[in-house]
Amino acid sequence: MPVIDVYNVKKEKVGEAELPAGIYDVTVRQHLVHEVVVAQLASKRSGTASTKTRSQIAGSTHKPYRQKGTGRARAGTRKSPLWRGGGVIFGPKPRDYRYRPPKKVRRGALKVILTAKLQDSELLIVDALDIPEIKTKRFVQAMNGLGLKNALIVTAEADEKLEKSSRNVPGFKILRAAGLNVYDIVKHERLVLLQPSLAKIEERLLK
Repeated sequence: MPVIDVYNVKKEKVGEAELPAGIYDVTVRQHLVHEVVVAQLASKRSGTASTKTRSQIAGSTHKPYRQKGTGRARAGTRKSPLWRGGGVIFGPKPRDYRYRPPKKVRRGALKVILTAKLQDSELLIVDALDIPEIKTKRFVQAMNGLGLKNALIVTAEADEKLEKSSRNVPGFKILRAAGLNVYDIVKHERLVLLQPSLAKIEERLLK
């Protein structure tokens, strides 16, 4: 069972936390992370790209010129995809790109990326991150005290003061433990877990 130091906002060690090996000490299988990240990015696609086929182009069905005698290629309509302003052959149509990997794969990928963050010393446990008022300056001071420039901060429950104080600071994101996902962890350099969130993560991944 891995043991990690717990710090306060001044980067002073205030204790230690035992992390369950079933989450933070698993075999690193990168293909699981790749599959889940691809699925998350696919789900973000709007899928609204659309083109018109020859049947959807507005215009006359009159034959542009006679079949023979002009020396030009045969043409039956100005809507032909071969003509400028004509339809599009096999163009994109609105579609749903969403793909949801099996629950076992999603959980496995989350365990793998948490293990990788711990092994790469990119995981930081903080006892608490209390912002007394909604003020960006307070949040920046706390991040400077922890020596962070780019991080995903995971809380146990909703924290309006922390969330609103951080939303204008580039490189940082506040996420509740219930919404912890692979893509956001991969996207940020450091992962900061507030100590109360550890129990929520264990409850979610060790069912």
